[in-house]
Amino acid sequence: MMSFVALNEEIQKCCKCRLCETRRNVLCGEGNLNAKLMLIAQAPGENEDREGKMFIGPSGKVLDDLLIMADIDRKEIYMTNLIKCMLPNYRKPKQDEIEICSRYLNEEIELINPKILIPLGYFASKYIFEKYALSLLSRTESHKVYGKLFWTKGRKILPLQHPAALLHNNPLQEEIIRNYCKMNVLLKDCKWYPVCPMRRFYEEGKLNQKWIELYCKGDWESCIRYQMEENGESHPDWMLPDGSVDERLHR
Repeated sequence: MMSFVALNEEIQKCCKCRLCETRRNVLCGEGNLNAKLMLIAQAPGENEDREGKMFIGPSGKVLDDLLIMADIDRKEIYMTNLIKCMLPNYRKPKQDEIEICSRYLNEEIELINPKILIPLGYFASKYIFEKYALSLLSRTESHKVYGKLFWTKGRKILPLQHPAALLHNNPLQEEIIRNYCKMNVLLKDCKWYPVCPMRRFYEEGKLNQKWIELYCKGDWESCIRYQMEENGESHPDWMLPDGSVDERLHR
């Protein structure tokens, strides 16, 4: 594995595809090298290409607002792009560009080793899903995965809408804000986990690890057990986080 210095030097000198002919700056990733959250956007925009910095244009202002609402400091996260150079006229990335440039992203993931990968928008989500052997819906249905936590090959993945989606009075504004606020939820375990039967069943080898990673140490706000506990509602010990009941745990 190469060092960050060596990786960034290679990225800055890259001329492996046609995008080197139209860019001003190659954008390396930036932020906390010990980050638990790694945001992956599609490609730099015009402002980013001119200044050589991540998320400083209109989308950056939206992102800053979303991070504030999620109670996350920009200094806590690491941000990068799937494509390191600006795409002319904001066109879609071509497959060969993704194949060439994703090597750098793969190196960044290994170096940062974040707790959660957060691809922003369709192309970043599509690449991460393919990399970790998750099936992605078609582009017209890809919105269905936004805000949902996935766990595969030891990685947690939380696809989110790109901040640019809020630049034009998006009717899904409340949903997008709610999805971004999940980042803060994922940074800490459920407060009930130390005494939750799910922990005992898992430690006894009776429960698949996915339940712990997706709920107890993941999106615990979506856990039906958590919601019922908060409302003082009774529920059986063998009820799973999604509300279903596994009678085998009752034996």
